[in-house]
Amino acid sequence: MLGDLLANLTDETTALETILGAGDLALLTAVRERAAADGADLGAYVAGTVQRYANEASDEEWITLMGALNRSPDPGATCLKRAFAHALRN
Repeated sequence: MLGDLLANLTDETTALETILGAGDLALLTAVRERAAADGADLGAYVAGTVQRYANEASDEEWITLMGALNRSPDPGATCLKRAFAHALRN
């Protein structure tokens, strides 16, 4: 399931739909600002951030993500939020 979720979120169209559907205006604003600063399309930026998260997250982060996904009504949005929190820390 997690592999499928990450694979879907690295697809630009799915990533864009997920970020827009998450209902988190602060997150959407921050992501749009970062994408613009990088000169990237929003969907490409979101997909790239998820890919970097998948490649760089520590074992502790994966455990935290799994716990959050188990409690989440929207796993896609939860994964995106964790990926962007990770990106902002680094």
